[in-house]
Amino acid sequence: MLNVEDVKKWMENFDNVIQEQRAYLSDLDTPIGDGDHGNNMARGMEAVMAAITDKDFADVPSIFKTIAMSLISKVGGASGPLYGTAFMEMAKIGNGDVKELIPAALAGIEKRGKAVPGEKTMVDVWTPASALVQKDALTVEGIDQAVESTKEMVATKGRASYVGDRSVGHIDPGAMSSGYLLKALLKAEG
Repeated sequence: MLNVEDVKKWMENFDNVIQEQRAYLSDLDTPIGDGDHGNNMARGMEAVMAAITDKDFADVPSIFKTIAMSLISKVGGASGPLYGTAFMEMAKIGNGDVKELIPAALAGIEKRGKAVPGEKTMVDVWTPASALVQKDALTVEGIDQAVESTKEMVATKGRASYVGDRSVGHIDPGAMSSGYLLKALLKAEG
């Protein structure tokens, strides 16, 4: 069960890896997108950290709402609304139970992005993560395997779908940043 401090630690972990991997995420996005995923996510996480650092929150839903609004307002492209929706859906759960939070986030991402597994999107990471979390089996290895699975998929959703078969051989950048987010959660829980 996550509390407000756990969520802050989660976001701090995520921010650290996003800032470190900013160029790599944009490099992943260059051949199949518009090359700005890393910069967009870095800008969004800077806004998140500014909004939550040294602030008090009454409960977990209130910090999730603040995170959601920061991401929606600062992250460009499709990622801002998708990540923002994930955190907004987590806020609706009303507690910090990860077994409820991850499936709620997934449902929000699927609805907002109109995506299903196998389309080479972040859904391809959130779907197995949601299943694994139900079994208390979410691991770094499981997350990495889900991220890696997007490499051989043909993108049929989003900007990457414009390059069709040429998207094969590239990891989806949203899948990679989702992997970072989920691994940052494991680290915060650890």
